Amino acid sequence: MRRLINRLFSKNTASDKQLLLQLEHIVGFTPRHVEYYRLALMHRSRPDDVTDSNERLEFLGDAILGAIIAEYLFKKYPYQPEGFLTELRSRIVRRETMNNVALRMGLNKMVRYNQNDRGLSRSHIFGNALEALIGAVYLDQGFTRTRTFILNQIIRAYIDLDAMESTDTNYKNQLLSWAQRNSRQLVFETVEERNEGTRKLFTVGAMLDGEQIATGTGYNKKEAGQVAARNAMERLGV
Repeated sequence: MRRLINRLFSKNTASDKQLLLQLEHIVGFTPRHVEYYRLALMHRSRPDDVTDSNERLEFLGDAILGAIIAEYLFKKYPYQPEGFLTELRSRIVRRETMNNVALRMGLNKMVRYNQNDRGLSRSHIFGNALEALIGAVYLDQGFTRTRTFILNQIIRAYIDLDAMESTDTNYKNQLLSWAQRNSRQLVFETVEERNEGTRKLFTVGAMLDGEQIATGTGYNKKEAGQVAARNAMERLGV
């Protein structure tokens, strides 16, 4: 192992050597091709050309993550129905969960982004970078090592499945149930759609009895609606 590290270091710059040390701590092995990981940690707000950002790796990593989580849950819960498995997988791979894992890993200190845009640090860019990192691991190490990384360094290290099973994180359904019990009219409306780089950002408003009480943003309407519902619940004390 030490010979491999020395050989890798002899081919990389000082900044690459530091990156390799950080990555080895996070992923649990020594990367072969540092350029994949450097790209995985590059948010589109930094490079002049968005093709030099981590979006393509994020797309790849998201697909691989979903497949490996599906296999893991299928084997862990042999008697649970499809609906249970789908819901639990959704809770694991959702942006908020991945962002929380990325922050606990320390990826927020490694991702390169436009720090003058304060809104970015409060968004899900670190969870997106984690998915891009999964894509980088896959290209660098193959499927088996990627599977080990996801199960050991993400699921077993940071995901409490027992707590996740017993917690209802569908804020939209919770708020709709509350409104029904209290004879209130609740609807969710898309109030804004705008481009952010190469992706669309949606803003959804929670309208209670015709009044907008909260909004939420996300890269799809479902995600934005969940954020709006959670913000509304906090405001209403539900």
